[in-house]
Amino acid sequence: MAELFITRPMPQKVLRAAEAHFNVTVRDLNTPLKKGEMRAALVLYDVVIPTLGDMFSAEVFDGMEGARCRLLANFGVGYNHIDLAAAKAAGIAVTNTPGAVTEATADIALMLMLMSARRAGEGERLVRAGKWTGWHPTQMLGLHLGGKTCGIVGMGRIGQAIARRAHYGLGMEVIYHNRSTKALDMPARQVETLDALMAQSDIVVLAVPGGHETRHLIGAAELAAMQPHAHLINIARGDVVDEAALVAALEQGRIGGAGLDVYEHEPKIPDELRRLDRVTLLPHLGTAALDVREEMGLMAVENACAYLTGNPLPNLV
Repeated sequence: MAELFITRPMPQKVLRAAEAHFNVTVRDLNTPLKKGEMRAALVLYDVVIPTLGDMFSAEVFDGMEGARCRLLANFGVGYNHIDLAAAKAAGIAVTNTPGAVTEATADIALMLMLMSARRAGEGERLVRAGKWTGWHPTQMLGLHLGGKTCGIVGMGRIGQAIARRAHYGLGMEVIYHNRSTKALDMPARQVETLDALMAQSDIVVLAVPGGHETRHLIGAAELAAMQPHAHLINIARGDVVDEAALVAALEQGRIGGAGLDVYEHEPKIPDELRRLDRVTLLPHLGTAALDVREEMGLMAVENACAYLTGNPLPNLV
């Protein structure tokens, strides 16, 4: 039986599916793999299921052309933690789990939009601290999203799912910035430049892939283009935003607020961000629902099984 290595604990349903086809070894820790662990995994196992934080860099693949592992069946849609060129050079295929994460991640985006605009995190902290003095007409006035403009950066599967929620659920006008034109099933207007989108939006949602092309896509200049009442939402990858520039914009009151599910150096979050009231901070909850994580895991196992039987890989990247 082929050997499969899973780098983090998984739902039981996923493990049972994997054990039906492989001898499965599950690492018992939730921390990212170290370089030595990754290299050992490539030598010892036929397939590895890694996930976010397992940094399979070019160094990890160095000299692994004859290694036992021929597939990294990534658990997650994002794969910027894997050097694809180096993996390919070593003869190791990489797959991911698209589709399974789309709706759940869009739900988190919608939640952050509402929480940030309506100051929900700030309000909950007020109540928990016993400092709420009762309702009054000017209490914690936020931004009503109905009729406002939602600007989406990146109009892939997740961006489109967010657009549907914003337009049909909240009654927002949707504009988007994307490298290519998209055939959409909802009203949305493409904006040619990122600066134009930032300037026209009441709320900006980032839904681009991670990687060197999008690192610090949103920096001081882009934040300066936003309206003073506007909010920034990031459910993409943490390093899409220059965190220091975001802190400065928030501290100086140049934007209305932010809602973040991802961070540039997670799990480390700058003290300055944690101290700011007008920021909603979530612990990377994008796909954190049991059925979604099960679907992701089963998709990773499906990719592994395709390799085992010599069939085309369903989600090759």
